[in-house]
Amino acid sequence: MVEELALPAENGVGSDVDDGADEVVAVFEVVVELAAAGASAPFLLTAAIVPKMVGRGSGTIINVTTMVAEFGMAGLSAYGASKAAVALLTKAWAAEYGPKGVRVNAVSPGPTNTPGTEGQGEGFAAIVSTIPLGRAAAPEEIAETIVFLASDKASYLNGAVVPVDGGRLAV
Repeated sequence: MVEELALPAENGVGSDVDDGADEVVAVFEVVVELAAAGASAPFLLTAAIVPKMVGRGSGTIINVTTMVAEFGMAGLSAYGASKAAVALLTKAWAAEYGPKGVRVNAVSPGPTNTPGTEGQGEGFAAIVSTIPLGRAAAPEEIAETIVFLASDKASYLNGAVVPVDGGRLAV
């Protein structure tokens, strides 16, 4: 995992510039690869479905990003970068396809109780402790926001990245 890869300490001021350069490049390539992987699914899916939506003059695309796309968090650089790319794609596609009848929005969840977060222990608890509502989201809370964005009740929302993060981005 990227968290385990660190820039070599010997590349400080006054060191030989070549010391550790290969390792730095390797770390960078892993981060770029992980970031690209996180943005590729929304990109490829949108490329596949948007022509039919444009053809009929209507449609809704909803991407999922994360609160970590909005601020730095140690150990999550590739994940945050990939989701920041998804947030920007959401806005660009809203501008591009909105005039053709296709709305593009995203949800930006905060920490959410899922089987994948059960084993994260103290790390997950530390993130949850930064949430003004004082708890992680239930998956249903994220899903309900997605359902709203897909509905006609959200017909004037386009290019929005909706935080569903218990207020984390507000502080």
